Amino acid sequence: MGIMQNLLADTLNIDLNKNVGQFGGLTGLTFGGIVSGLIRISLVVAAVVFFFILVIGGIRWIASGGDKAATEGARNQITAALIGLVIVFAAWAIVALINTFFGINIFNLTITSITG
Repeated sequence: MGIMQNLLADTLNIDLNKNVGQFGGLTGLTFGGIVSGLIRISLVVAAVVFFFILVIGGIRWIASGGDKAATEGARNQITAALIGLVIVFAAWAIVALINTFFGINIFNLTITSITG
């Protein structure tokens, strides 16, 4: 199995090694599990995207060759990437604080069913 498949399976808590029919491994999925998996994936993807934007901005700065406009553009890109990373990690910190103070773990979300 590839590294990305293992990462995705670990993020969504899916056991890919079950051999129960074509969709047998998906029987344990719940709505809360899907939502929490999507939240985790979106945080990871956003952090990776902003990191690469930061790296590309650094490369642009190095390659600017002293051109004032190119240096300014690269500096703005680096600033935007750093602000994006701060927002992503602030979102993660807010989720951790909600878990600490209220006991609601959004990364392991369970939604109880309402029976009438």
